[in-house]
Amino acid sequence: MRALVATGIADRPLELKDVDEPTTTADQAIVAVEAMSINRGELRLVASRPAGWRPGQDIAGTILRSATTDDALPVGTRVVALVDQAGWSERVAAPASRIAALPDGVSFAAAAALPVAGLTALRALRLGGMLLGRRVLITGASGGVGHLAVQLAARQGAHVTAVSRQANLPSRGAESVRVVQQTAEAEGQFDLVLESVGGESLTASLRLVARDGIVVLFGNSTNQESSVSFGSFAGRAHARLCAFFVYESGEPPSFGSDLGLLSAEIAAGRLEPQVGLEASWREALDGLEALRARRVQGKVVLHVN
Repeated sequence: MRALVATGIADRPLELKDVDEPTTTADQAIVAVEAMSINRGELRLVASRPAGWRPGQDIAGTILRSATTDDALPVGTRVVALVDQAGWSERVAAPASRIAALPDGVSFAAAAALPVAGLTALRALRLGGMLLGRRVLITGASGGVGHLAVQLAARQGAHVTAVSRQANLPSRGAESVRVVQQTAEAEGQFDLVLESVGGESLTASLRLVARDGIVVLFGNSTNQESSVSFGSFAGRAHARLCAFFVYESGEPPSFGSDLGLLSAEIAAGRLEPQVGLEASWREALDGLEALRARRVQGKVVLHVN
């Protein structure tokens, strides 16, 4: 079969190559991949891993062979799945606990945009507890995670401020969201801050968190350092700064159920992944560069063809 494989060459870090078919354990299914998406964190991985390494975490496709320990996903079922790596392949072995069936009407492209970004948005927001009537600040709001977090928070009844250079966020339920271009422009104090930009944005976020509030740090897209000290929390007793890593969040068996929840929200018209670029996986290098150069809002989705 074919797969995208790291080359170790800076100006051409990926190539399509013939690789061995995946092998499975009893709790894994084989997915015939139709679409995959690129996460910003994978830009660094593709550039730094040695030749022969195989990237890919977000996939959507159909069940080719069911897991022997779980017959809930029969052959032919349309699915979305999260894997650790090697997802940018024609066929992938995925744990049944990280797979969810897709409702009718949810495209492979929309589904492929979900796993890392959707699970990060959903689970980071859960750290804020009940959001009804709470004030939520989301930085990087036009990114893969951010635009989903804005929609999910607004749907839960939060008063959302989004940091984005886009004046209008093309997201379901975002009509009532206040948009600012810089984190420091946000007004008031926030019960929950989702921060992924780093640098001055993180420093400003610490000044904006409310007493008993929480700043959830899940990225650093600028690769800049931030100034953090005890004084950053002056007047905000019990405020917290929390590091978040999606693969270490919750129990692994719940990944599949959360992917099912997110897919159902798409099917019901309450959640809309923003796919900024769709292309053949033969154009993966162009997709990587578009994401790196920030020419794409939302997700880059590649189709296997």
